[in-house]
Amino acid sequence: MKSTLYVEYQGNKTNTDEFVTQIKKLWIEAGNKVKDIKNIEIYYKPEENKCYFVVNEDFSGSF
Repeated sequence: MKSTLYVEYQGNKTNTDEFVTQIKKLWIEAGNKVKDIKNIEIYYKPEENKCYFVVNEDFSGSF
């Protein structure tokens, strides 16, 4: 089963797939491999239009 969460706020629309794609890109740019991702926690603040994330409980960032 595949599911997608869409967030709409003040005329902006985004979804979890876009977040995961960007997080994987940042993970790879940091010298890691996608196959090493065990979990991703995503926190989205629509009022800031900003996504915060934590990969494997030790790699974090925002965009």
